[in-house]
Amino acid sequence: MGAIATELPEDVVAAREGLIAFAEQEVLPRHAANRALFENPRALYREDGRFSDELIGLIGEVRQASARAGFYQMCTPEELGGGGLGHLAYYAAWEGLFHHCGPQNWLMLYTLAHWAFGPSRLLSQLTQHARERILPGLMDGTKSMCFGLSEPGAGSDASMIQTRATPDGDGWRINGRKIWTSNAPIADYCVLFAITDAERPRNGISAFIVPTDAPGFTRERVIRLFGQIGGDEAELVLEDLYVEPGQLVGELNEGFAAALYGVSLGRIYNSARGVGYGRWALELALEYAKTREAFGNPIADYQGVSFPLAESATELHAAHLMGINAGTLLDQGERAVKELSMTKAYSVQVGLRAVDRAMQVHGGMGFTNELGLTEAWHSLRVVNVADGTNEILNRTIAQRLLKGDTEL
Repeated sequence: MGAIATELPEDVVAAREGLIAFAEQEVLPRHAANRALFENPRALYREDGRFSDELIGLIGEVRQASARAGFYQMCTPEELGGGGLGHLAYYAAWEGLFHHCGPQNWLMLYTLAHWAFGPSRLLSQLTQHARERILPGLMDGTKSMCFGLSEPGAGSDASMIQTRATPDGDGWRINGRKIWTSNAPIADYCVLFAITDAERPRNGISAFIVPTDAPGFTRERVIRLFGQIGGDEAELVLEDLYVEPGQLVGELNEGFAAALYGVSLGRIYNSARGVGYGRWALELALEYAKTREAFGNPIADYQGVSFPLAESATELHAAHLMGINAGTLLDQGERAVKELSMTKAYSVQVGLRAVDRAMQVHGGMGFTNELGLTEAWHSLRVVNVADGTNEILNRTIAQRLLKGDTEL
């Protein structure tokens, strides 16, 4: 992404390059061999909008192959049996995957344990009971999970959740609804957040891990986006769902901190997505601009084409450095609330802008399915809202500044 004065640590570079090489061996060939499947939405999705059995099989193959190779769980804490790499490695690996594979080879999403879909630091708080019963399948890639936090009336302000967990014997009964739960249509487990002490709204939330086939857990519908016929977001209904003490994640009434940490991991991930897809689109546009001619010259000779691409290169370079900085601060034990908010808000905006500019450079070809630019645009448009809207992040940044956190 341009000259950088300080090199990334060797272990981070090795992990990123190893994961990219794995994607070359295991992801790209699967997309090429199953082109008819990936180019036909009616084959990708069932009538109810969920992934088809064939696609679920391919996802499982990639996840398990990566787990066997040691890449899938490389950022999972060592205490859980993972590689123990930190936030910087997580950022660098995801940025490398998005940049190298682009939006069309999207099975790469399952080569590294996504914070909400697989084992991460969030699961360090599992009880011994849950570690023995649930963790092995998540670690070897045979199982996956989802993160049930958002609700119809609680999105950016997660403290507004209404789902309740009421005591029942030694355990609890959970009732409520969840929405925008990514990976829920195919997940085997769900980390659910519910109010366990209504007198302490923000501090009275607890987290539980539950099987998605448990009585009372219903995947009501798949949420379809951008006119697509299927997707991986679901709305959940919880009716008298019983959970035992061994399913509690962390301390009772202390789940909100875990929720915020999960969202922070999501912000690192989406920052990497913004930069990675932005770089991929920029390089596509540069190559096209050098070969496409208009009025006797390559369109790259015209400032109306080349200057916007130069602006995107500048923005992506800045976002890349911000991501490295945020990951490093987190690895040093800093909360980096302001810096991570800045990074996520900026990265997804400049990434989306880079993709949009690449579409403009390509003219009508920019809208075709074969280039993949519209797929990247859809993805980045969504993450300008997911894990904290740009407006919420700006609010957080302003609050930190007004409290005296003015170091830039």
